[in-house]
Amino acid sequence: MSTRKPRNPGKERFWRQTLQQWRRSGLSVRAFCRLHDLPEPSFYFWRRALDKRDRDTPTFVPVQVVPEPGPVQPSDAPASGLELLLANGRVLRVPAGFDADTLRRLLALLEERQP
Repeated sequence: MSTRKPRNPGKERFWRQTLQQWRRSGLSVRAFCRLHDLPEPSFYFWRRALDKRDRDTPTFVPVQVVPEPGPVQPSDAPASGLELLLANGRVLRVPAGFDADTLRRLLALLEERQP
């Protein structure tokens, strides 16, 4: 049984908004915390915790499938494959006739959280 307390979404929302305000303010952490009567250790804790949560959460982006230019193929011809642009800028090219199980395993590996 876990001894961790469940996350408080209201507290997380408060600190996300507060950190966003601080970034826009141009103030130092100390000046911002004094102005808003916030404890500096809490500010630093939440900034670090939310940065880690954001890094550990996979980011999904919208995908649009665009056919490759070229001659029109008969409808019974195999598809030309897929090209996936990953969030980190890398490209994954999947050829026509790919093995769906292998692709599922590969995507699962890519979606795993990094330590």
